[in-house]
Amino acid sequence: MRGAAQRAGGAAPVERLLGTLESWVPKPAAWAFAVRIWLAMMLALYAAFWLQLDSASSAAVCVAILAQPKRGQALSKAGYRFLGTVVGGIVGIGLMGLFGQDRVLLLLGFACWLGLCVFVAQFLQDTRAYGAMLAGYTVAIVAIAHIDAPQTVFDAAIGRVAAIAVGIVAITFINDALASPSTWRALLPRLADAHAAARAFARESLTRGDPGPERTAALIRQVAPMRADASAIAGELDDGLHRAAGARSAIAALYVLAAASRALAAALTRVDETGSRVREAHALALRSVSEGEKPRAEALARDGGRLRDLVDEAMRDPGASLNEIMALQRALDVVDAATFAEDGARALADGHAPLRDIALPTHRDFQVALRAALRVMIAFGLTAGLFILLGLPQATFALVQVAATCALSSVTPDPRKFALGVLIGMPLATLCAGFVLFVMLNGNQGFPLLAIAMAPVVFFGCLVSLHPPSFTIGFITLVFTPVLMAPDNPQSYDPQTFLMNALLVVAAAVILFLTIRLVLPISASQHRAFALEEARRDLAEALAGAGGDATTRTSLNADRLFQFSAWNSGSGAVRRASLHHAFAVAQLEAAAARAHAQLRTLSEIGGLVPLVAETRKALASGRPADLDRAAHALIGEAKRHDRAIRLQLARAVTDLATASRVMRRHGRFFRRLFVLNS
Repeated sequence: MRGAAQRAGGAAPVERLLGTLESWVPKPAAWAFAVRIWLAMMLALYAAFWLQLDSASSAAVCVAILAQPKRGQALSKAGYRFLGTVVGGIVGIGLMGLFGQDRVLLLLGFACWLGLCVFVAQFLQDTRAYGAMLAGYTVAIVAIAHIDAPQTVFDAAIGRVAAIAVGIVAITFINDALASPSTWRALLPRLADAHAAARAFARESLTRGDPGPERTAALIRQVAPMRADASAIAGELDDGLHRAAGARSAIAALYVLAAASRALAAALTRVDETGSRVREAHALALRSVSEGEKPRAEALARDGGRLRDLVDEAMRDPGASLNEIMALQRALDVVDAATFAEDGARALADGHAPLRDIALPTHRDFQVALRAALRVMIAFGLTAGLFILLGLPQATFALVQVAATCALSSVTPDPRKFALGVLIGMPLATLCAGFVLFVMLNGNQGFPLLAIAMAPVVFFGCLVSLHPPSFTIGFITLVFTPVLMAPDNPQSYDPQTFLMNALLVVAAAVILFLTIRLVLPISASQHRAFALEEARRDLAEALAGAGGDATTRTSLNADRLFQFSAWNSGSGAVRRASLHHAFAVAQLEAAAARAHAQLRTLSEIGGLVPLVAETRKALASGRPADLDRAAHALIGEAKRHDRAIRLQLARAVTDLATASRVMRRHGRFFRRLFVLNS
């Protein structure tokens, strides 16, 4: 027995080691990705040499930056890269024309432009943020790098745009020729898994009760990362716009499904006596998220119609209570969310026009964006001053690298991890470039030899970048190896210039690392405080009637909660309390936004104008008692109007009552936020 246990204990570390090695051994898809990027880089370099472009290496660097495993991701990034390059080239020419004779003003003007681009990028999404950031540091490549020869800036801008265009065409051609995997196909199984998880979450809510904020946050963490791929689908196929809209609709529906199922679970606990209508509504909601095959669109539409009949019947029934109406409306919300989720998933799969096309906004904090912009400006200004005082040669090359790396760090989810990856990747890129130049090539000329020599480095960078923990190291190695090599025709082999450039890029990495940690750092507690302040402003706007579209607000709140859960720290009790309050803010904001949306429509109906005006005032003032009275008054008006208006009244009544209950339950917290009156 003891021997068997020892053998089992000895086998466990071996199994763990084998499992770790297996996770790091590249799969065939990874090798295919590396081959595509190597071929695209060599094609871009060859075309740039053939066209005799001054910045031929920029074409290869462009391919390295656009290295994405999915075709849609690369296309989306390529489009905004070209646009950002054009804008940056125009601004670079303009700044040089204005301040070409005054270097201090030129550097100051560039620092302000870079800060502005970084600030704008903070409020954009995915590749659009990359394009805005690129428009900033492209000015460094075009203008700052030619500060000693202002007359060459126009030619440099044209050459830069031409090289970027060559790189984009090369990677697009190779991806199409070698059948690069489609983003929408890769998103399908992930969306299916998230859809199944959301249905399981809803079933648990309807059978066992509310799973709680932590479980909801875990579901949001599974859904939220798919947003980036959803936005990259549009350019892949002729029906890519429909597939992208379907993916966005499904993602938003999964957010709503989680919230609606929790709300229905809470509403069912408040119903004093469960009648036939509530039992039937509960059964229909549960069937819409049933396990097994996905419900057909026809069945969901039929169940949704039946639930609308039940809501209308309750609004006409004098004996129906407010709690019953809320339960029926929440059941309808669950079925509607299930309908949109199923339709969006099918639209992603077959390309039909989905039932709706909505946006998925992301949460951004003004304070975080401002600090990111100021951090980049301060880092560039201090570096420029230091290099000017030291009188280092090739200082403009270092300034370009500092501007580029600082700007890139500003649009990453975790700038600290990115800075650490740059600190590791930059010396690695230096070693790779030196090995290729002075060991493998060793003074020889000829494009075939250059292509063969660069293959190991390109493969290494691609394979390492596919692992999320080491992405930045692989990315920096892949991008900065050709930057340091500066492939040319004929190839230059100047060890002194190479060593100085290598020293400067490593110095740029150290500057970035120190900047992220010392210049306006943002702790997790500050992130939470900034997010809470933005949520407070949005909640105040929603209560006042300026909350916007309710579905969009739900998606925005889900993204805020996704980020908030990542910043949440402390003991388990503290984390749960923080999430509890964060979800309360989101619930109240969504309820207020939906209520105002319905009330705006109802305000156009004669006979309801005075009551709607009083209700909106009660919602803006944040008095729960007034909201309860307004909800009962709207129910009393329901039987005087037709079915369509009764359904709108039911929606408004449910959200008013929800807002009232959230205010009562979390009144002290909302008063501390200065949202509610004492």
